Amino acid sequence: MVKEIYVKTVLNKHKKRDKWFLDDYSLNPYKNCEFNCHYCYIHASNYGRNVGEVLAVKINAPTVLAKQLSRRARKGEYGYIALSSATEPWMYIEEKYKVTRKCLEVIAHYKFPVHCLTKSTLILRDLDLLTVIDREAKLPPDLQKEPGRGILITYSFSTLDEENARTFEPNAPAPRERLNTIQKLREEGFLVGIAYMPILPYITDTLEELEEMVKTAKEVDAQYLFFSPLTYPGKRLLTILQKHYPQLVNKYKLLYKGKWLPNKQYNNQFYKKVTQLCKKHKIKIGIKPIKL
Repeated sequence: MVKEIYVKTVLNKHKKRDKWFLDDYSLNPYKNCEFNCHYCYIHASNYGRNVGEVLAVKINAPTVLAKQLSRRARKGEYGYIALSSATEPWMYIEEKYKVTRKCLEVIAHYKFPVHCLTKSTLILRDLDLLTVIDREAKLPPDLQKEPGRGILITYSFSTLDEENARTFEPNAPAPRERLNTIQKLREEGFLVGIAYMPILPYITDTLEELEEMVKTAKEVDAQYLFFSPLTYPGKRLLTILQKHYPQLVNKYKLLYKGKWLPNKQYNNQFYKKVTQLCKKHKIKIGIKPIKL
């Protein structure tokens, strides 16, 4: 079921720039997400129990966005817009509604840069607009040299294993489809990276799988990587674990103990592994290198 809703605001200004993704703003043309990945952090928030069943399209998002960007542009408050932070901007219903595309038309007009955060292959439909934004966007002074691009594209993966992908992100395009799309985007000259987020403890965090992730990123010519372990496992993910990995349910509870992140020892070991692997295969962590 898809609801058509009208909103008063659609562009959100951050208190400070995100140090990883470099965005000063976020824009979500839809409410909730058709991909409905079981590990998604919004399952553990106030967004709802099953975000795939309560989809909403913000019908007037392009009109509202134009008003908001017009004010920001007059003040010279240019910065990357994260598209999107709490939903998939190119989910399947975007083929019908085209709200993301219409928002990109507005963004191109006002010359704001965009960071596209996605799992979708539908982004290829909008290469014409992305090309214009990449060429003409106005960047904040400190980002004009690095990254120096109007468009950043980051693809999200929790695993490269097709079976695990079907288990934890059953409605999203398969990992191989995403990798093929990355290759096409790189062939078109876009700056593209991969966010291996979230990595699932005891499932996708083995040294062998992490190294395969880094090597695969090199093969598809990804320009940067992000890594992060799973944040708080909500009831939905624990239910999936009980079905597919029952032996891990108690281990997850002990690892997180109700907190947002896994314990410090796990975190330190995890980031040590991925840092060493990225150095080994000569691929940078972060768009602008960040210390993990």
